[in-house]
Amino acid sequence: MEPFKVTILGCASAKPTPRHMPTSQIIDFRGNLFMIDCGEGTQIQIMKYGIKLSRLRRIFISHLHGDHCFGLPGLLSTLSLMGLNGEITIHLPEEGMRVLKPLIDYSSHAQDITFAPYSYGNNIIYEDDTIAVNTMPLRHRLPCCGFVFREKPKLPHINRAMTDFHGVPTCMFNRIKNGEDFVKPDGTVVPWQRLTTDAEPPRSYAFISDTLPLKAVASEVKGVDLLYHEATFAESEAERAKQTCHTTAAQAANIAKSADVGRLIIGHYSSRYDEELELLNEARAIFPNTDLTYEGMTFDV
Repeated sequence: MEPFKVTILGCASAKPTPRHMPTSQIIDFRGNLFMIDCGEGTQIQIMKYGIKLSRLRRIFISHLHGDHCFGLPGLLSTLSLMGLNGEITIHLPEEGMRVLKPLIDYSSHAQDITFAPYSYGNNIIYEDDTIAVNTMPLRHRLPCCGFVFREKPKLPHINRAMTDFHGVPTCMFNRIKNGEDFVKPDGTVVPWQRLTTDAEPPRSYAFISDTLPLKAVASEVKGVDLLYHEATFAESEAERAKQTCHTTAAQAANIAKSADVGRLIIGHYSSRYDEELELLNEARAIFPNTDLTYEGMTFDV
């Protein structure tokens, strides 16, 4: 199966720690790289973990707090200095055109950069023949969106035993995969379903950045294979989480449970936690298929 995997480059909250870098992730979808958020030092993490920058074509910024976007000028400048001058599209909140674009324009001379501002809401902001990416509004101290990456359904596979049996010429295979029946020379109709096998089910990944816990998120990410949800605090700090518009590990797990997702991974840890087992245990008590994220980890979707 073609790759669809997520690599964690940073999973700290606003205050980096000696153990964690600010938020950034790389999605490898069929060999094409997408980045979500770009906190300070992201370009160092990319080189550390051997990410092929030449395959990076799209960057998605969830909101304009510095720990999610201040690494962007540095990353693009590094790409310019390395001579990797391919086209890159930056999907960012509309306000980012005023805040970030001037600095990027000034510091990244050799890049062929396209800015694609998105509005705050539920919108498809990127789509091709194989995948669609949509935003969902979150509730933070400034406008913030999550992202859902949904693979499009694949065509069914040809069942060679059946096509050989019925004498189907190879020139018909694509038409059969697209739902056309095969008609034999004697007029017998062989339904296309008899000549194919089901394709693998489409895969999906949801990234939920800084936010209060929202019931609407559970609806938007219903049934995704892999959900990343911020879990900045333990439940003992629920009031602090509410004041700062963040989520506890237990709240993130409740969303995963309500949404019936395949797997939950949590991150965006507060610097008050020297280690995150408290958060993991809290989440697993509600949604057992939960894992912590750490820099350098890769998760298959």
